[in-house]
Amino acid sequence: QVLALPGGFSYGDDIAAGKILANQLVHHIRDAAERFIAAGKLVIGICNGFQVLIKSGILPGLVPLSDPAGRAQATIAHNDSGKFEDRWVYLAPGTSNCVFIDTDRRIYLPVAHGEGKVCFADDSVAQAIQANGQVAYRYVDAEGNFGDFPINPNGSTDHIAGLCDPTGHVLGLMPHPERFVHPTQHPRWTREELGEPDGLGLFKNAVAY
Repeated sequence: QVLALPGGFSYGDDIAAGKILANQLVHHIRDAAERFIAAGKLVIGICNGFQVLIKSGILPGLVPLSDPAGRAQATIAHNDSGKFEDRWVYLAPGTSNCVFIDTDRRIYLPVAHGEGKVCFADDSVAQAIQANGQVAYRYVDAEGNFGDFPINPNGSTDHIAGLCDPTGHVLGLMPHPERFVHPTQHPRWTREELGEPDGLGLFKNAVAY
């Protein structure tokens, strides 16, 4: 019922982040993936998995997966800092169109990537994504304001940290929700009163759906 593409440097990112696994997905299980998504089942790609979703054309999903044009609509490039970024960030929801997301909840999750900058082929793609409500999360500060590095840890276009497809059933994001599913994973767990871990909420929403 859920296809999960986890983080973790698939094939060592030897060509580009997620590119080899994306090619394998397109050339070996494309038809099955299209049927899975068309059936309303859920897909989540985290960090390297987000890169796979982008480079396979599953995201942004503006054209069929079988159309090679989809694999050139967006990419994820090297961080503006020129180095691997390992830090916690705040995320503001950008859409009410995604089943994984609590629209009224700003969340706090870790990032750990060297290539996390979301870029689009041209302005028309960026405008279509915005019009469709496909910006899942944006990087913000603790008060919900946009900012430069380190608030936006990679220089991503429009502060984008995650995207969903037009159906809201496919989510890709650079931050790691699976790294905050227990209170002790929070960097200030001994000093703050914490509610439900922010990453856990995404997975609970998926199960509830």
